[in-house]
Amino acid sequence: MLQLLNITKQFPGVMALDNVSLSVDSGEIHALCGENGAGKSTLMNILTGNLHPDSGQILLNGQAVEIENPAHATALGIAIVYQQLSLVDSLTVAENIYANRQPKNRFGLIQYKTLHAHTQALLNELALPDIRPQELVSELSPGQKQMVEIAKALSQNPAILLLDEPTASLTHRETATLFALLRQLRTEGKAIVYISHRLPELFELADRVSVLKDGRYQGTDQMTSTTPDALISRMVGRRLMAEKSSSSATDEVLLQIQNLSGERFEQISFQLHKGEILGMAGLVGAGRTEIARAIFGIDKHDSGTVQLHGEVVTIAHPADAVRYGIGYLPEERKRLGLFIEQSVAQNIVAAQSPASGPWYNRNRVRSLAESFRQQLGIRTPSVREIAGNLSGGNQQKTMLARWLLVNPDVLIVDEPTHGIDVGGKAEIYAILRGLAAQGKGMLLISSELPELLALADRILVIRDGQLTGELSREEATEEQIMMLATQ
Repeated sequence: MLQLLNITKQFPGVMALDNVSLSVDSGEIHALCGENGAGKSTLMNILTGNLHPDSGQILLNGQAVEIENPAHATALGIAIVYQQLSLVDSLTVAENIYANRQPKNRFGLIQYKTLHAHTQALLNELALPDIRPQELVSELSPGQKQMVEIAKALSQNPAILLLDEPTASLTHRETATLFALLRQLRTEGKAIVYISHRLPELFELADRVSVLKDGRYQGTDQMTSTTPDALISRMVGRRLMAEKSSSSATDEVLLQIQNLSGERFEQISFQLHKGEILGMAGLVGAGRTEIARAIFGIDKHDSGTVQLHGEVVTIAHPADAVRYGIGYLPEERKRLGLFIEQSVAQNIVAAQSPASGPWYNRNRVRSLAESFRQQLGIRTPSVREIAGNLSGGNQQKTMLARWLLVNPDVLIVDEPTHGIDVGGKAEIYAILRGLAAQGKGMLLISSELPELLALADRILVIRDGQLTGELSREEATEEQIMMLATQ
C-alpha cells in the first residue's frame, strides 16, 4: 500500500534521512524503531505533508504521489496520531475531533446536535464511556487526551494510520482497548505504522519492524524472527546490558512528608533519605503527579506537613521549593518544563541565572551551558540551538542540567524517560544514579515498572490517591507492584 523509495531530507548541518527505502503492506502493523534523532519523526512529517523530501519518491498503491500539505495527506487517506498532542484545550472533545470538518447547515452554521452524535458514536466504538463530546479538552487527563487524539485520526477513516508513541500516556485498560482496535483495523486491510520505544508492545502487536539509525535505513525483519536485543543492537549500534548498581542510600532523612492531603490524594506519609532513589508507582491518574506538584508548591495541599532536614517548611510557590533545595522535572517536558522557543543555554539557566553584578552575563551563561552540554552529552550543534529542535532525550538532559546548576538536595523526577529511546534511557539512568551517589535524594515517579525496579531503592505504590504499600528493592517485583496498584 505504501512504498518509500530513496527518501532523503537534509536540514542545516543535519542529514535527517539518507536514502531511506521501505514498504508497508495493507493489513499490516509495521513497527518503526530507532533512537531519538534517528529520523522517524521526519519521515512521519514527510508522509503527512508537513515536510517535503529533498529527493526520493512516495508510492501509494503503486502510484507516485507528491504530498503537498496535511490536507492533501488526509485526502489521500493518511492520518497521524502525534506524540505531542495537537489538541486545543479551550475547545470541546467534539470540536477537536472534527476540527475544520464539522457538519454545517446551508447557512454555514455548525450543527452541534449532529456533531455530538457523530462524536459519541466514535467514542462508543473506542470504548470510552468516561469522555463526553461536550467536555472541554482542558478537563481531560493526559491518557484521555491521547485517546481523543486517536479518535481524531480514526474519524477520518484513513487507509494508512501513523501512530507516534500512542501509549505513552495511556492506562493499561486504554492500551488494551487501543490494541484491540488496531487489530480490528488490520483485519479491515488498513496499513498501520507504529512507532514506540516500548519493545514489548511491538512484539505483542506488530507484524514486521523496520529500524532507522542516524537517518539511515538498517533493515526490516519479521517480528517472529528477531529479538529485543537484536533490535537494540541495530538501533544504537551496541548492546545495552541492564546495569545493576549498589544503593547509595544512607540513614539521614532529607525529606519527610506527614499526612499530606490535597486534590486527588490523602494522608500521604513517607521519608526520603540522602542518596536514595525512592520510586513511586501507580496507574495513570492514581495521584502520583498531584503529590509531587503539592510538595513542589505548584498546587496547594489541604493538610499535612513537609519537613526538610528535620524542620517543617512552608512551600506556597515553586520559588520557595527551589530556595529550600528542591527541584522538579515535570512529566510533560514540552508544556511544563521547557521554554521550547528559547535556546538550550537559556533553558539551563532558567532556574538560577548567573549574574555579574546587576546585569545578565551572556558569555557566562554560554560557558556554563557548554560545560553541561559536554558533561551530560547533550547532542546539539550549539547551546544557542532552540530547545524545541532537540530530541526528547536531549531535552530531558537539558532540564537535568538546569537542576544540576541549582544543585538541590531533593530532586523530584516525573516520568524522566517518557518518549525516550533505549540509548537515551541508559544515559538518563546513569545521570540519576550519579546524582544519588553524590548524596541527592530523588523521588522517581514512573509508569514503567522495569525502570522502577532498575533504579529504585524502595518503591511506594499509590492507588486512588492513597499509599497502599511500600516495597524494598529486594522484595519488589512487577507482580507485587501491580497487585498493590490495582487491588
